[in-house]
Amino acid sequence: MQRSLRQTTSVLVACITLAALSPALAQGRGGPAQVFVQEATTSRFVDRIEAIGTLRANETVEITATVTDTVTGVYFDDGARVGVGDTLLTMADGEERALLEEENAAAEEARRQLNRARTLVGQGSISRSVMDERNRAYETAVARRRALQSRLKDRVISAPFDGVVGLRRISVGALVTPGDIITRIHDDGVMKLDFSVPSTFLSSLKPGIAIRAKARALEGREFEGEISSLDNEIDPVTRSIIVRALLQNEDRVLRPGLLMSVELLRNPREAVSIPEEAIVPIARETYAFVAVERDGVMIAERRRIVIGARRPGEVEVIEGLSAGEAIVTRGAGQLQPDQAIIVRANGTQGDTLENLLGSDAATNTPADG
Repeated sequence: MQRSLRQTTSVLVACITLAALSPALAQGRGGPAQVFVQEATTSRFVDRIEAIGTLRANETVEITATVTDTVTGVYFDDGARVGVGDTLLTMADGEERALLEEENAAAEEARRQLNRARTLVGQGSISRSVMDERNRAYETAVARRRALQSRLKDRVISAPFDGVVGLRRISVGALVTPGDIITRIHDDGVMKLDFSVPSTFLSSLKPGIAIRAKARALEGREFEGEISSLDNEIDPVTRSIIVRALLQNEDRVLRPGLLMSVELLRNPREAVSIPEEAIVPIARETYAFVAVERDGVMIAERRRIVIGARRPGEVEVIEGLSAGEAIVTRGAGQLQPDQAIIVRANGTQGDTLENLLGSDAATNTPADG
């Protein structure tokens, strides 16, 4: 109850103080106005472009057969992670292995005949043309053996890179033909995010610019990345260009096909910033009041300013102010140029009126004793 009473008292003090400030602020040049000030600071600003993009895996391949034969083994599970070279599927290869044994024997015999011919040519027993014929026979046998070895390799399907496989679409004993999809494999260590940006921003788009991306399906988690490349043409219908950014995916939560909202962060810079409430618009111009001392009196000097980017509670000042100057925040809308002022409190970003009034009361409370 005591805490509730203190809170109620604090709110009443704030209301009474505001009521007391209103006549003072309305005095115009007739007397000093009581105001709150805050120092202009330097903050980091960026220009933001919003877009919608779709995720793609860094590499994606549909695993298919290249020959027609029967499946003898499947060596992966749905959604399993595999490494480059891991065997995924094997097919019947008994005939090819038998033919390979036959070609190995033929190649070995051709090699022996070639070696014998070389010896006889050295002794002058046979002509050079006979040795050339034996050499051609050996090379032909070796070529046939390589062809059979290649046919054997076609019956063993391996992972082309590290990644995650999708759902298995084939079973042991099935007859597969060229083009039948066995599964898909994605390299999801790095994800590609493709999104469209209006061509009016083309001059400011380049590799290396930072982006932020979110997906509603991932409960608002934010992912950071950067632009890697731009498409080589602008869509003549939408007048936009496809931009590709790369996102790291160490925890593997990003999946191909996911829709993401993108914030493109361009033109990063350090600039003077002031509270949004310090801005005083007059006609088409924008002003702010600066607390300065002249002849021992604090006055409100009106400055014309040029503002840039905005964010909640804060604006960028391009021209007219310097960091460290005391900017009038609360009470600025009632001031006249060069009006005398009394600074009630010097606040910081995010201070509430109650905090400022409490700080002011603490400053003006005499010590006990």
